[in-house]
Amino acid sequence: MADIVEQDSQDQDEDTQKGKFLTFCMGNDFYGIEIKYVTEIVGLQPITEIPEMPEYIKGIINLRGKIIPVMDVRLRFRKPFREYNDRTCIVVIEINEVSVGLIVDSVSEVIAIPDEEIVVPPSMAKEGNKYIKGIGKVGTDVKLLLDSDKVLNDTELEGLSEL
Repeated sequence: MADIVEQDSQDQDEDTQKGKFLTFCMGNDFYGIEIKYVTEIVGLQPITEIPEMPEYIKGIINLRGKIIPVMDVRLRFRKPFREYNDRTCIVVIEINEVSVGLIVDSVSEVIAIPDEEIVVPPSMAKEGNKYIKGIGKVGTDVKLLLDSDKVLNDTELEGLSEL
């Protein structure tokens, strides 16, 4: 009986998170990531560099005793590097039981985007939008919705989980 109650509680948690996205900005572009992947948002802190990592993996941070690799989302998306400032923060997400910090210019808000307001991104360049799962229409604005499972591929995740 306790298992059924626990499962029901998990289902309710997932229902309350369905269609909700944490939005953040990089330059003039707004992105969203499903809230169910987000574990926390922290301010920028000292990052320890690790040799021989891709340029977009900035290093690791020690977050309350847990070592978390951090990735600069700008560099991952092949955008020019931008100096970090007081609005820059780290969005900690969990992908396949691996915690990863995403360095973003600034976090905006948590918004609900109904499924009917999400469209598939245009397939102009497969390479150019492989990280984007959909485009959310919010009033007159659009939010590029990240595909959390593709921000890092399995090989990269495996390498980071060993840090």
